[in-house]
Amino acid sequence: MFTQLEIEKHFDNKLHIAYLNQPDTFNSLNQTLLKELRQFIIDCNDDENVRCIGISGRGKAFCSGQNLKEALAIGMQNNDDKVIQKIVIELYNPLVREISESPKPVISLVNGPAVGAGAMLALICDFTLATENSYFSQAFVNIGLIPDTGGTYFLPKLLSRQQASYLAFTGKKISAQEAKSMGIIADVFADAEFTEKTMEVLEQISNAPTTAIGLTKAAFNLSYENTIIQQLELEGIYQQQA
Repeated sequence: MFTQLEIEKHFDNKLHIAYLNQPDTFNSLNQTLLKELRQFIIDCNDDENVRCIGISGRGKAFCSGQNLKEALAIGMQNNDDKVIQKIVIELYNPLVREISESPKPVISLVNGPAVGAGAMLALICDFTLATENSYFSQAFVNIGLIPDTGGTYFLPKLLSRQQASYLAFTGKKISAQEAKSMGIIADVFADAEFTEKTMEVLEQISNAPTTAIGLTKAAFNLSYENTIIQQLELEGIYQQQA
């Protein structure tokens, strides 16, 4: 079904992990890969057996960001001077929404460099686990672009305005340990232990009460907009549902 993703299933199919499987391009994001990744999330959301969703990469990188060569070629072929805008609106934005609005926990397993849209793909997940030798870079500025893939929404919320601006304006590479200390990823493991340690976490999440986790996630999302009074009322409603 998928040509650019490799799917693994664990713990009696409770956990599904999608591996970006284009190692020759360091898992750069092309149209097919973006569509397949979104469909993977939809499929997991629709499958009652799935309780936890993972996203990782094959090869040396997690994801090197948008495949600009493909995007610009499409623009030239179609004489379309708004091709980047269309890709963001039609491919990236629906994927961000599927991940952020999924009723199930979506966890990124960063196995190497996560750059540009690849960094944001990791950071928009509910939490991120990374190898010790991986790094993150908001490299958009290096080619005259702005952070997309939810970058302008999530970065100021994950960080202070100062730190978000610093990373976005400079494209600075930060190590996994730095990212953890800044609070933008959850945990870091030695490369040799990465699979074992992350699977321990994923098994715990896969066996946790999915409804409660989904409601917690939804409440966290609404907390960005709600007043304290609205949020307290919401807690009562969601607690009853849980």
